[in-house]
Amino acid sequence: MISYLSGKIILKKEKFIILEVNNIGYKVFLSKQTFLKLPAISNDLKLFTFQNIKEDALDLYGFSTYDELEFFETLNGIHGVGPKAALEISVLGPLEKIRERILAKDEKIFEGIPGIGSKRAMAIILELTGKIKTIEKKKEEFDEAEEALISLGFSRQKAKDSLKMVPENIKDSKQRIKEALKIIGR
Repeated sequence: MISYLSGKIILKKEKFIILEVNNIGYKVFLSKQTFLKLPAISNDLKLFTFQNIKEDALDLYGFSTYDELEFFETLNGIHGVGPKAALEISVLGPLEKIRERILAKDEKIFEGIPGIGSKRAMAIILELTGKIKTIEKKKEEFDEAEEALISLGFSRQKAKDSLKMVPENIKDSKQRIKEALKIIGR
């Protein structure tokens, strides 16, 4: 699975680019938002990608941030929304605005997207509302200090236990890591 590409733009078209990575050209479909942020041809570009494998095609979709990719994957996982529709939805505005409108159950957000009428729009909104809340909860639960301790070789439980003993007034991740290491070393 190709999930990240870094290379030089060698061709730009309306809906895709060709990105040269180690002398191989990858055709990567982009949202209009991502396309507008692109540097000129011959410049370097880094993209998070989604590889869609079908019987008759193998397509890559590119995103400038991991959040955009994650939102696209969430949209693509909804029944009746394929990668092209998910890409169209992802160009409706800044990611936060789309999330706000979906959480507000604004079915007009999908107006103008081929194949998405009002019934399908409401079904998508209902399914997305729960998924967006789950994604946001997971992001809130991510603890940089905990992950750093795990990468140093400590078990998740050991990292959690030591961080619980760090005074609550210490908010900076680096300081929390230092304090947790002192606690573990006792």
